[in-house]
Formats: sequence, structure tokens, C-alpha cells
Amino acid sequence: MEKLTKENLRIIFMGTPEFAVGTLQALVEGGYNVVAVVTQPDKPVGRHGSILRAPAVKEYALSKGIPVLQPEKMKAPEFIEQLRAYHADIQVVVAFRMLPEIVWDMPRFGTFNVHAALLPLYRGAAPINWAIINGEVKTGVTTFFLDHDIDTGRIIMQREFPIPDEADVEYVYNGLERLGAAIAIDTVEAIITGNGHVKSIPQTETTATGKELPHAPKIFKETCEINWHQPAKHVYDFIRGLSPVPAAWTMLCRNKDDEGMMMKIYSTIKTGHPTTLQAGTICVEKGRLLVATADEWLEITSLQLAGKKRMQARDFLNGFHDADSYTVR
Repeated sequence: MEKLTKENLRIIFMGTPEFAVGTLQALVEGGYNVVAVVTQPDKPVGRHGSILRAPAVKEYALSKGIPVLQPEKMKAPEFIEQLRAYHADIQVVVAFRMLPEIVWDMPRFGTFNVHAALLPLYRGAAPINWAIINGEVKTGVTTFFLDHDIDTGRIIMQREFPIPDEADVEYVYNGLERLGAAIAIDTVEAIITGNGHVKSIPQTETTATGKELPHAPKIFKETCEINWHQPAKHVYDFIRGLSPVPAAWTMLCRNKDDEGMMMKIYSTIKTGHPTTLQAGTICVEKGRLLVATADEWLEITSLQLAGKKRMQARDFLNGFHDADSYTVR
């Protein structure tokens, strides 16, 4: 077999959002032979869905003259035929859909995925969000070979990333995007060095302490509703684990019979001051917007009312003079 180099290793890249662009860019600018890109179809946007928006990965690939495939169905015979025609040696997947075996098993050296967590922890669609929501102090990225189940394949490499207590999703997302690009390059280099072979290890099905693995299921609107009847630390982590998108929300109500208005909350501060008042009680103190949780007051610092722009809590209080006559639920 011909000795592998970055120039002759034929790579197909699969990904869709901005998070994946960093890895694709690192491969292209690093001189690796990306022969094609596979991404989702353009998405209708606008009030009537009359405008089609291309995925971020497609925009970058086209700017570099790389062929782009956008299959509606991954098992479609015409797509499989197109994919096979590129004779890929390896496929690199970042933030893409689940692949059928006929696709991930096609390249002679397999298909590896860059996952934004330290597998086997946080398998699933939203690993960054759930790691922060659960108060983890570190996360990371993993490269692993795809197999039949979601995020269960043999691990090739891992890199850790610390999560500061004040970090939100945007901070961790940006850090893991850079780290994911770096580990993808390292993984490709290991494959080249091993002439197509690289060491990998099977995943375990429990944590190091024998506990059940935390998962990272897809997040829906209902997932994002704040439960104030929890300790302040849990509410604090929940809010930053959904900020800035999709954003945690609550209902601002004048009384128990009031339907209320939706309010998204983007950032809070733990005050450390205990409270025995009903969870959800609002207090305005020296220009600060405080909400009672199960054990302490939590200060809201950034929010957005339905139909309004995101604002600082002090600006909200300037226009909402009787805020402490409301509750959140």
C-alpha cells in the first residue's frame, strides 16, 4: 500500500453548523486533501419560508471550491453512488446527523466523529448544554469511530476543557470548537502515521465510580422552563447552561390566576443570602432584581420579555417600577 500523506489521504467532511466550520477550516488550511463536503439541505427562513439559507459548512466549502453534497436522505441510492465515487479513505464528522452503516462503513479506514464531550459522558445532541446544566467543572472533546449506536464507538483521542463557574454555553462552545479542530487534526495525523491504522479503545457503560452515565438529549422549549423550587446553584447552572440559546424561561405573573408573560433569563448571580420566602418571589433591592429559590436569593442580571429585546435587569426595572409586586413561576 502506498505510504499515506496529508496530500493523498482522501477525506470527506460531514457537518452543518458553525461549530463544524472550525474543523473543516483547520483541515483545508492545514493542506489536507478534503475531496468533498456533505451537509444538510439549505433551510427555508423568513416569514413565509421563501428564502433558503445555506449551512455554514456549505458556505465555507464553496468559498474554497470544494464539492458539496446535500442529501435529503442518507440512504438514497443516488447519494450513495455520488459518495462512493469520491473513493474516500476516511470520513470526518462534526455536528451532523446519524449516519447509516452503508455510509459510515464506506471508507477503507472508517469514519470518525468529533464529539463535544468526554465520552462516554454526555452522549447525545446537546452535550455542551447538559454539562453546564449539571454543574460539571470540566468537559472536553472526543474523537471516536462511528458504529451502529449513537456516540458509542471506539475512542481514539480525548482532550479536556475546564468549565469556569461563570461560563455559559457560548464560552464553552467557542472553546470546544477550537479544541475540536485541533483534536481532529491530531486524529488524522495519527491515521497517516499509522498508515491507516490508529489505536482505539472501547467505551465503558458506567462512570469511573460505577454510576449511570449522564446523557445529553435534544433540548426542546419545555426543557428550558425554570424550576425555582430548587437550590440556587441548580437554577444558576440551568440558566447559564441554556444561555444565550435557546435560553431558559419563566412566566412573570401578577398573581396566581394571571396567565403571565414569558421572560427569558440569560444570566444570574448567586448572592449567597438565604431566604425562607416562597420560591419565585421577586424582591427589588437597591436596583437589583432578586428571585427566591429553594434556599437563596438569585440575582437576575440579563433578561428578555416576550416581544422585546434582551436587556440588563436595571433597564427592565427602570420601565417596570412595580416588579416586586410580581412573581415568577
